[in-house]
Amino acid sequence: MFRAGGYIVISVVVFGTVFLTILGGLVGFVFLQTKSQVKKETRERALQIAEAGVDYYKWRLAHFPNDLTNGTGQAGPYQVSYSDPESGVVGTFELDLDSEEFCGQTSTVSITSTGWTDEDPTLRRTVYARYARPSVASYAYIINSNVWAGSDRQISGNYHSNGGIRMDGTNDSLVTSAVSTWSCTSSFGCSPTATTAGVFGSGSGSALWQYPLPQVDFAGITTDLAQIKALAVSQGLYINETSNSDQRGMRIRFNGNGTITRWRVTGTSAVDAQHVDTGTQWHSDYHTITSTQNQTTVTIPEDCPVIFVEAKTWIEGVVDQKVIIAADEIISPSARADVILNGNITYADNNGADGLTVIADRSILIPFNSPSTMSLSGIFIAQNGYFGRNYYPSSEGANYLRTLLTVNGTIVSNAREGTKWTSGSNVVSGYQNRVNIYDSDLVTSPPPLTPTISDEFTFLEWEEVE
Repeated sequence: MFRAGGYIVISVVVFGTVFLTILGGLVGFVFLQTKSQVKKETRERALQIAEAGVDYYKWRLAHFPNDLTNGTGQAGPYQVSYSDPESGVVGTFELDLDSEEFCGQTSTVSITSTGWTDEDPTLRRTVYARYARPSVASYAYIINSNVWAGSDRQISGNYHSNGGIRMDGTNDSLVTSAVSTWSCTSSFGCSPTATTAGVFGSGSGSALWQYPLPQVDFAGITTDLAQIKALAVSQGLYINETSNSDQRGMRIRFNGNGTITRWRVTGTSAVDAQHVDTGTQWHSDYHTITSTQNQTTVTIPEDCPVIFVEAKTWIEGVVDQKVIIAADEIISPSARADVILNGNITYADNNGADGLTVIADRSILIPFNSPSTMSLSGIFIAQNGYFGRNYYPSSEGANYLRTLLTVNGTIVSNAREGTKWTSGSNVVSGYQNRVNIYDSDLVTSPPPLTPTISDEFTFLEWEEVE
């Protein structure tokens, strides 16, 4: 016969076992959660230590801008102890430094910082940053004058004018003006003349319009052409044909294999033209090449891909490296050289390894005989003139009207730029459709000597590396 006490003992044993099982599972769960939380906190501290490493080297570069050895004079990577003000040394960051150099000058610095705690050195986080002065490549456009972006215009990238902007096109980034109001005349489609906001128009991206904002210092962003010439003479390519009696200029083609082919231009033909700001004043454009001499193919120096031409310059072709080309007539203080975009300018690979900066002391122009569908890749800077395609009347031939112009990069123009001409609602000359896309790869790694918009170094890129 069983007694009641036996049932109680059995019940206690059963329920005790169940309770201990549940308690054991709960304790295990709490332990795993605590361990996971500690791991998360350790990983977060490792990331903070890695970021501290980047900030540390930003400080070093501010005080020792040419030191990429952490003061050791030896190749890295370099390990530095990280101290907490209250706890002392709590971890370590390891720095791997790299730089992009042209002509013996550092243009950008890359910092890879890996951090970990003394508590668990196996949990590591890595941060990558690129440090440089921001260049004009941060913009799709910088204009030092009033400007009108037509309804066909598609703009991807920041668009800035030191004057007023009529924006009838499509923009997906900031459109900024340095003025609060300006006088819009018939040249900008306003009849009668009206005082308008710094940015106005029928464009769909008005939420991104801002004015007035500080001026972009146009004088400050233009490059010292004498410096480019000096580097071209000593380390790059210097082209001077001004000793010839025939001084029409030079034609240069990028061959997509690290070389250029150059010709001395000996003959050009003229067409009637007007510039956007000259009203009814006509002139002759001698931008169509009819004859050349002295064809020569030369290699662009890899360590100093700088080309300086002491004459008016026609350019075209395929670029397969980071390179800058500038045109000026420094021999004559009163003379200024133009650059003529003679045909398509593209990159061999669109992977960020290639880039082109073009600087004209006066204007950068698209000629009458330009391709109907034209593609231009690069940073185009008209220091004292303008970027554009002049007005060519239909009487000059079928080329007066073109179809599509695509610019992948940046346009910097001192005077008002323009590549399309209208009368009422009709396109009477130039490109009927235009697309402008800034090149994000050139923002972090521009060609050598590309003008900057600030003297202060800053982080252009910052990301965690998994």
